[in-house]
Amino acid sequence: MSAEQVATPPSLDSAMPMGARPLSPLQEFWRYFSANHGAVGGLVVVVAVLLMAAVAPWISPYAPDLTDNSVFLVPPAWQSGGSWAHPLGTDAIGRDILSRLIYGARLSLTIGLAVVALSVMVGTVLGLLAGYFKGLFEIAVMRTMDIILTLPSLLLAIVIVAILGPGLMNAMLAVSIVVLPHYVRITRAAVISETSRDYVTAARMGGAGHLRIMFSEVLPNCTAPLIVQASLGISTAILDAAALGFLGLGAQPPSPEWGTMLADAREFVLRAWWVVTFPGLAILITVLAFNLFGDGLRDALDPKLKR
Repeated sequence: MSAEQVATPPSLDSAMPMGARPLSPLQEFWRYFSANHGAVGGLVVVVAVLLMAAVAPWISPYAPDLTDNSVFLVPPAWQSGGSWAHPLGTDAIGRDILSRLIYGARLSLTIGLAVVALSVMVGTVLGLLAGYFKGLFEIAVMRTMDIILTLPSLLLAIVIVAILGPGLMNAMLAVSIVVLPHYVRITRAAVISETSRDYVTAARMGGAGHLRIMFSEVLPNCTAPLIVQASLGISTAILDAAALGFLGLGAQPPSPEWGTMLADAREFVLRAWWVVTFPGLAILITVLAFNLFGDGLRDALDPKLKR
């Protein structure tokens, strides 16, 4: 065996048995994604939370804002004084914690998805235009994004909500502005890389206009890093929205948003641990699941990370 043969690693195709059909893109994606067991676990949790949010009216034992004067601060069912009528206990005005967590999943996921959708759309357009046309427009856009990145994200979101007024919609808009620079920078870098390739030159020689080159040729080849960033951005949006809700600037009571639930339970931390612990665990598990899922997407979609 020559030194050249020893130095050259076997390709995926050469490692296949003779006569075996090549993997489809979806099968190849799942092969690399499933190799990351943490990502698979994150995907399972994400799907479970999505299903819980979708069927909340049917699986929730009570309405999220239903109060009962006879069950103030009832502990979880396994603790002394608890009841299986309220498996995770009740809060200070007799609302069922489990029901509010289930409905809170719907609200928190809506916030995360809406924030990411808005940021991706605006950030992709700005990054695409900045990377393609360059010049003064690129300088103006990127310097604006740099200014946003120099400010602490939560502090900037608080300032924006303080100007617009507290509320769920204003909190979502503030978080969208805070995470926008990441999508602009990623899109611009990908566009600059793609516009130097031969297929773009061929499209220009064929008489394609700017819009066709940008949206039909360049943009489809920039989606992989955007998908990964979007999956990670959902967890960031949920966490920032929960922080604003905790500070009283996001969703307002009696909304069952997880951050708002934590804010309502602050004064009962020492004598009713469950009213703080369960909303905090819901945020922790959901954010961790989306982060693990995003890591798996990065491993599966980035050719440089494929093993």
